[in-house]
Amino acid sequence: MDTRSLYAGGPDVSEVGFGAWAIGGSWGEVDDDESLAALETAVRAGVTFFDTADVYGDGHSERLVGEIAAEHDVVVATKMGRREDMDPSVWTQEQFLSWLNRSRRNLGVDTIDLVQLHCIGPEPYAMESVWEALRELQSDDVVTAFGVSVETVDEALAALEVDGLATIQLIANLFRMRPVDEVFDAARDAGVGVIVRVPLASGLLTGKFDADSTFDADDHRNFNRDGQAFDVGETFAGVPWEVGLAAVERIRPLVPEYVTMAQFALRWVLDHDAVSVVIPGARTQAQARGNAAASHLDPLAPDVHAALREVYDEMIRPHVHDRW
Repeated sequence: MDTRSLYAGGPDVSEVGFGAWAIGGSWGEVDDDESLAALETAVRAGVTFFDTADVYGDGHSERLVGEIAAEHDVVVATKMGRREDMDPSVWTQEQFLSWLNRSRRNLGVDTIDLVQLHCIGPEPYAMESVWEALRELQSDDVVTAFGVSVETVDEALAALEVDGLATIQLIANLFRMRPVDEVFDAARDAGVGVIVRVPLASGLLTGKFDADSTFDADDHRNFNRDGQAFDVGETFAGVPWEVGLAAVERIRPLVPEYVTMAQFALRWVLDHDAVSVVIPGARTQAQARGNAAASHLDPLAPDVHAALREVYDEMIRPHVHDRW
């Protein structure tokens, strides 16, 4: 597994990490033994970065990740800010500490390696008190570093102006290319790490779905298809289902025979050197092994990148580019 710096002056981490949303909930039925096996398999495959959040299964994901962190030398990031209504009045050091104390108990650590504000909108970037509170918590060794998880390019660019910010987490994939054009270089120049989530567009970019595919009632790919529960961009990267399926068929001939479409999509993300780590989810050992193997693939050829951009421009851009 190749490694990259998580942020300027920060630890080196595996370039393929583990996104732990799915093992917490909102992706259909999960089995804890299977989830722990997937986490352990990821570690054996060289994964050293695990990303979770306090609201994934109401702390369940954090507790599972904590079991792995107790046994292995890994870097763990969590997120906070969505346990309450997104009201700026609760973004205080006292409230942050309350949330973080719960996360520290869940993870079984004294100091959290990285905490990220969890997609709480554009308001915090104009509130110096928010960032001062996080810097104080850093000084008190509650957290080693702080960052943000964002929905939009505008939020990412605003975050780059924050003193002491370590990382930005955002959606980037074959169906969400605007961050490549507008955020990646700026983050690299600022020494801010880029954590890429939803790299497989909620599974669309695995190439395993078709028009007859269905999802459990408690799977966000069912209940959030139109943004009923949270930002629709978190589900299939905001691409309409039928459009995404058609785009996948345009991409499929570009995928070499010896790799899966999921690995191909992850390799595309890794081909951008501003990316610190990509965090696909995994609920099975096979998924964890397959994701990690993307690190071993050769970079995609320039003509392949050009062809993928053409698919994006023709089919996907009208649906997502200006929205996020």
